[in-house]
Amino acid sequence: MDIKKSAPISVISIQGQNCTGCVTSTLCSEYPSIENLLLRDIIPGHKLEFAFHPNIMTASGKLAMEILENAAKKKGYVLIIDGAIPTASNGVYCITGEKDGRKYTILEETLKLSLDAMIVIALGTCASFGGIAAGNPNPTGAQSVGDVFSANDIKTPLINIPGCPPHPDWLFGTIEEILTGGLENVQLDDFKRPKTYFGKLIHENCPNRAYFDEGKFAKKLGDEGCLYELGCKGPITYADCPKRLWNGRTNWVIGCGAPCNSCTSPEYPDFLGDFYERIIDLEVPANKRKAKIQENKFLGR
Repeated sequence: MDIKKSAPISVISIQGQNCTGCVTSTLCSEYPSIENLLLRDIIPGHKLEFAFHPNIMTASGKLAMEILENAAKKKGYVLIIDGAIPTASNGVYCITGEKDGRKYTILEETLKLSLDAMIVIALGTCASFGGIAAGNPNPTGAQSVGDVFSANDIKTPLINIPGCPPHPDWLFGTIEEILTGGLENVQLDDFKRPKTYFGKLIHENCPNRAYFDEGKFAKKLGDEGCLYELGCKGPITYADCPKRLWNGRTNWVIGCGAPCNSCTSPEYPDFLGDFYERIIDLEVPANKRKAKIQENKFLGR
């Protein structure tokens, strides 16, 4: 069967206040491979054309800025924004580049490029919700892409792909959904996250769930049992990490014996407590509560 070829989809990727971890993670994609992403079809009949990407392009300086300007002239591109957007002092804390003696901020580029984009993808938790970059005391006035859109009445469709960092599948799988079924078929939750990847709690598919239901909790790292009392935020975190796994589907954080820190949540990190702090308002299973009551009676409390 002949596969109908479509015109390459132009992609512009820009970076705000970030650590480059989100880009590093997503470029480690297994399927589609990095070869498919850069040189071949992302899926049969559909090819991405990375017109501007600070981490993989060889151009720099004035030449890079000219490439960005030319890419922006072809309207209807996919715009990927990685990192939060500093807004204090007119965004001077994050500069995309310089041309003819003039500095261009990520705030300026976001406002300009988003208007002609087919869709904007906020990559990583900093871009999606502010994340670590917008953590207290936030001297740069860092904001999420969505907050910048709201403040400037930008209506371009926005999808958030949170994670610190995000899984490659979350980004390129979402792009595949858009290419094959159209943007209208990508179901988003209230925080504009694709339900395909962020539709269920980690707690629902966690291999330690049986320990939680039994009321068997680890008291220190390395103990057998649920990691809830050691600060695991899986019961309030939406992501498919337990089923998808990381690093070539080798393992994931809880599989390594560490608690989930809820890095895909809008509240990360300021409003989730310390990484190893228990979520105090979550009810533990009934048998655990009954056991505690019996223990208190025995001790005369």
